[in-house]
This record gives sequence, C-alpha cells and structure tokens, in this order.
Amino acid sequence: MDYANRKRPAKRTPPKKPNKKAARKPAVSWWVVLLAVALVAAFVWLLVSIAGKSEQAPAQTTPVEVPQAQPQPVAEPLPEKPEERWQYIEELENQEVIVDVPEREVGPPKLMQCGSFRNISDAEEMRAMIAMIGLEAQIRTTDGSNGVWHRVILGPYEGRRAAETDRHKLQRANIRGCQIWNWN
Repeated sequence: MDYANRKRPAKRTPPKKPNKKAARKPAVSWWVVLLAVALVAAFVWLLVSIAGKSEQAPAQTTPVEVPQAQPQPVAEPLPEKPEERWQYIEELENQEVIVDVPEREVGPPKLMQCGSFRNISDAEEMRAMIAMIGLEAQIRTTDGSNGVWHRVILGPYEGRRAAETDRHKLQRANIRGCQIWNWN
C-alpha cells in the first residue's frame, strides 16, 4: 500500500440528537406497572390469609362422635427366643490366630553419600553440618582418572529403610541431594 499517495479520511459527522418524541415515551409501559402492583397485592393478601389460620381456633365447634374402641381379642404371648445355631462368637473369642510372615530378604548393606568435593575443607564443612544434626559422617578420599575427590558418606546401614530415615532427617535440616547406594 502506498502511504504517501493515500487520500485523507472523510470527516466524521457528529452523532444525531435523539428525537423529542422518543424522549417523551416512558421507559416502562403502564401495563407493566399495573401488573407489578397486582402481583404485590395478591402476595400481601396471601400472606394475610395464611398468617391468621395458624393462631386462630376453629370458629365452629361441632361435636364429633368418636367411635368406641372395640375390645381386641387377647393375643397369644410371644414364643420363646429360639436358640442360636451359630456359635462362632464363643469359638472365635478363645482362638488364637497364627499368621505366617515370611522373613524379609536382607540385601547388601547400604551407604548414603551426601556430597563429593574437590577441596577437603568443603567436605569437612558438610561433615560438621551433618554432625550438628546428630549423625556421624565419614570422609573418604578417592583418586580417580579425573582427580582427587573427597566423598562425605554415612553408614553402613542394615537396610534401605534405616538409610531413608536418616535421609529424611537431613532433608528437614535442608541438606538435600543425599543418595543411597549399596556398600562397596
């Protein structure tokens, strides 16, 4: 589109004023108002008619004949309670339940590594933080192909559950990233 040779937009005309005849018409017609007044009057009449009925006694009291109760024949007495055929309640009270629980297989002992550092001072700092929680950590130095590493480990643990318990203690103290491995 060529903006340089573009024509100017046409002038806008002001909006037209409303017609005087339209302004004379009421917003609500007379029959809507009449209908609303009739509904309100009917509702008031209904409330007034209901309100008096619950408090007033009946205006006319006419004697009503009550039929005489006829003597009922004497019923036979109830039969005796039958004897229970099931005696499992007494039998179960005196029984002992024996459950065969298989022993859990104990896997290899576990260790938990909470950090691996290049500097021994960083490893000592992590070990001190763990000691403040109440757990005992060790520092193992390993020399690998990519240099010397100082690992902070906890354990050995008999099973994974004991290691998880200590890991949750560490997480509550904001020490995260500890991993549980098999003991080497």
